Amino acid sequence: MDLSSIFKTVSAQLTEQQTALNAADEYNHDHGDNMVKIFDVIQSAVSKKSDKPVDEQLSYASQVVEKEIQSGSAKLLSQGLADAALSFAGTDLQPDTLGLLVKSLLNVKEEKEPKKEQGGVLGSLLSGLIGKKEEAVEEEKKLGVNELLLAGMAYFQAKQGGSSDVEALINALLAASPMGESKHRSMSGSLIANAIMSFAKSGNE
Repeated sequence: MDLSSIFKTVSAQLTEQQTALNAADEYNHDHGDNMVKIFDVIQSAVSKKSDKPVDEQLSYASQVVEKEIQSGSAKLLSQGLADAALSFAGTDLQPDTLGLLVKSLLNVKEEKEPKKEQGGVLGSLLSGLIGKKEEAVEEEKKLGVNELLLAGMAYFQAKQGGSSDVEALINALLAASPMGESKHRSMSGSLIANAIMSFAKSGNE
């Protein structure tokens, strides 16, 4: 399991839906083109640093995206990559740590000083999906109250609508993400999360 392979799959999924993403972008009509370009750059960047630790690969990719692509989506993903680099400091890339990558890329923010009574809704959902142990879940930082409410509501609405566990989880994550605030970014965010989740599930089977 390596970042280059993961981002190559993400890029392939975005390319497959490139036309649909462009159509969903009511402002510039080029969101699909932009996202494919961004992930091609990300995949190339991590490939160049494949001999380095995961956090260094992510940090380098963040810098390259920030330098080479000027757009709102690129800014969000550059920040997400930088956050992921911090999350993966001293951590290996494994099926049960890919949730960190998903949450970081979608810019799902966590409180610096979480309260003990806050439930780790997203952490629990993600952990259940990829088989993470409950003890590990308890040690994770918890999301803020407002984000938990939004995420929890999105999760249960998706479940009632007949969505799969993966779709419900992704809807919950997007509810706590700035990428969920517009139709086209929500679509691309879902594609990104789905691609990475597929790696998490296949690697845990």
